[in-house]
Amino acid sequence: MSLDLLEQSLGQLACDIPGATRTFHHYNLDFCCGGQKTLREAALNKGLNPLLIAEALGTLQATGEPGHDWRNEPQGRLIAHILERYHARHREQLPELIRLARRVEYVHGARASCPNGLANHLEDMYQELEGHMLKEEQVLFPMLQHGLGERASAPIQVLRYEHDQHGEALEIMLTLTNQITPPADACNTWRALYRGLAELRDDLMEHIHLENNVLFVNAMKAAH
Repeated sequence: MSLDLLEQSLGQLACDIPGATRTFHHYNLDFCCGGQKTLREAALNKGLNPLLIAEALGTLQATGEPGHDWRNEPQGRLIAHILERYHARHREQLPELIRLARRVEYVHGARASCPNGLANHLEDMYQELEGHMLKEEQVLFPMLQHGLGERASAPIQVLRYEHDQHGEALEIMLTLTNQITPPADACNTWRALYRGLAELRDDLMEHIHLENNVLFVNAMKAAH
């Protein structure tokens, strides 16, 4: 019954229903940093009809293929997936996006629709994200892999806070780029930049979701 979904958190729904994250992207609902909000609360905050979204999720639940549920995987496998699928990927994505953004700003900077300031913002994001990923790689992940989950509470608190900051940085990126919508006459470089930004947004949100709503939750459960 889709009504039952209204009081569940976005993070829970993203874990439970394969394909839910695509629906959340479509409605611009934050299931990673804002994952603790209920579907009803998150939708109403955006001026959306929660019943409509619950219905779409209910349909997915009824007809969808079973997805990969990382909550049931060994912690080591999830960490390896995060490192390979997200940490390595962000390190490839951001330098190229910064290069493309610089080019677009250089050529089209006089146009009102040009995302001026985007390259500098992406550089800041890259710096913050790199520092954050290193904390995970050098502190939290080894701690969890050595069975020291009971000591993980303080680092997890810091990393959750930084995730919120990454979420705010994504919001600024969306504002600078008209919700990652290129103008109708945008050149190929501009379009390639925005395709890459959309992929970065999806990857980063999925990355934060897996950590906030699966890895960190499981680590804290194991510690108690």
